Amino acid sequence: MNYISIENVSKSYGIKVLFEEVTFGIDKGDKIALVAKNGTGKSTLLKIITGIETPDTGQVIMRNDTTIGFLDQADSFEKYETIKEYIFDSPKFQIVQEYEELARTAPESNKFQEAMEEMNRIGGWDAEQQAQKILSVLGHQDFERSVKKMSGGEHKRLALAKVLLNEPDVLILDEPTNHLDLDMIEWLEEYLSQKNLTLFMVTHDRYFLESICSDIIELDGGACYKYKGNYSYYLEKRAERFANDQVTIDKAKNLMKKELEWLRRQPKARGTKQKARIDAFDAVKEAATKKIDNSTLELKVLSTRLGTKILEFHNVSRSFGDNKMLEKFSYNFKRNEKIGIVGKNGVGKTTFINMIMNELSPDSGKIVIGETVKFGYYNQKGMSFKPGKKVIEVVKDIAESIPLEKGKSITALQLLEKFFFPKNMHYQHVELLSGGEKKRLYLLTILLENPNFLILDEPTNDLDIYTIQALENFLDLFQGCLIVISHDRYFIDKVCDHIFYFKGEGQIKDILGNYTKYRELLLADNEQQRIDKREEKGEKSEKYDLSESKAIENKKNKTKPVISNNKRKEFMRLEDQIAKLEEKKKEITGKMYDPTLSPKSLQELADELKTTGEVLEEKTMAWMEIAELMEGE
Repeated sequence: MNYISIENVSKSYGIKVLFEEVTFGIDKGDKIALVAKNGTGKSTLLKIITGIETPDTGQVIMRNDTTIGFLDQADSFEKYETIKEYIFDSPKFQIVQEYEELARTAPESNKFQEAMEEMNRIGGWDAEQQAQKILSVLGHQDFERSVKKMSGGEHKRLALAKVLLNEPDVLILDEPTNHLDLDMIEWLEEYLSQKNLTLFMVTHDRYFLESICSDIIELDGGACYKYKGNYSYYLEKRAERFANDQVTIDKAKNLMKKELEWLRRQPKARGTKQKARIDAFDAVKEAATKKIDNSTLELKVLSTRLGTKILEFHNVSRSFGDNKMLEKFSYNFKRNEKIGIVGKNGVGKTTFINMIMNELSPDSGKIVIGETVKFGYYNQKGMSFKPGKKVIEVVKDIAESIPLEKGKSITALQLLEKFFFPKNMHYQHVELLSGGEKKRLYLLTILLENPNFLILDEPTNDLDIYTIQALENFLDLFQGCLIVISHDRYFIDKVCDHIFYFKGEGQIKDILGNYTKYRELLLADNEQQRIDKREEKGEKSEKYDLSESKAIENKKNKTKPVISNNKRKEFMRLEDQIAKLEEKKKEITGKMYDPTLSPKSLQELADELKTTGEVLEEKTMAWMEIAELMEGE
């Protein structure tokens, strides 16, 4: 079933052409990602599809009654006071509220019967329970919390929750993983993988692209290219496209050379056939001079030498009231270390960086910085650019060039092009750049300072995949220390050799290895916490070794837990109870469609459905805990 057809859509701003004659469709169950460089029209195309903007040419055709949920880069919260008010201001929850009001005031009316039918249609009987579940996962537990006091990241997560809860036919998401912690990202990945969910999104998360997407659409040079497959398939076919294009260009160059020789030999008076051949030369020239932008950033920058003393933490503690960020943390940084910092939002990651940058003092302990250390700090706030400043001026104000290895150097102009700012953008005013282009320019200004200790706080947010790959290539060759806070799993795996895991309560765990190793240890840690909680409640549990040295061994069945017979019997009972509860839930839902039901009977069924759902969820969680223990057998 086709939901949306995009036909020959084009869009320009002044002389800048974003894209021309873009054509594709979105069918039920599709999971399509849109990839392109910053400033080439990704967000604009999303807004055209949703009707916020209009194309210069072409049209967007939508199937009747198709509902769209759009997560924009910026949502307005000004008219709302609380989370509940914001979430409930949507078609789905308005139906729920209208039903509840009529159930109280006019249960015998025709309007109530109509409202009941609408509740059946939207599956609204457990809507509030679903809202609490999704909001909780995305870090919002209190329905009455003021939205006006929230951070930008909290607003983004709240907007995402609202879009998901409305369960539209088509989800259109612009960078949905920005401002989510790693647990939230993995939950969202699982949620969006649902078979019947239809998705069109812009994202730089390559693990998302790999595991979720059925199709990838690329905007490149104003044209649209479609790939049927995930991220790995896209990379393979994109490389083939570049190779084929290069063959075509090489053939056109040879033909152009022959045509030029022919033109030079011809007399001034020419016949009709000769004129036709001359006219055709322009097309040959255009094909021969086409440029393929497949550049990568490979720079061995000559960084300032680091001394033996780099950065030292000596029993450092820091709290905000009762909230501990660091507690007696000690660590000596070594040359060329590349550390990724991970952990939930609010556990002290940015506080840690602020103390290094002397923007915040520790409550106790001391931080020692070596004399040879030259920091380069990329923060989430970005850079303030003066009005009227041009791109080239911003760069030249910092440095005309930076030194490379073996006595070589690269000019600021050359580095601009390496970071995907072509010559025609060098004299463009900064305020005209897209949000992602400004972030890219800010990153470039940090690298131009030629630091030997880089600190990057969420560097991949709002950057396109190609810039992130360029940054990864740069960091791979970077001869200095690196600390990076990031929720980009692929990026951490690519650039970091060990992880600081901020557990909360001031505790930091140093994990040798990449993001994958961290997740294995975290799963083991969570299992231990579940066992401890069950023991606190007085429940028997076959506790087994989940220390760091044993966690991975348990995962790989080297240390196997012993499951008691009572636990096995409980597992079987739970399976039977879950099956019966699911059948009961289905039976209650079927009864609710009976048009002869009285309002009182309907309300009783709705209450029973809610209670059954809660019991089912509780039994399922208990079943999963035992199932995880049995995996090791």
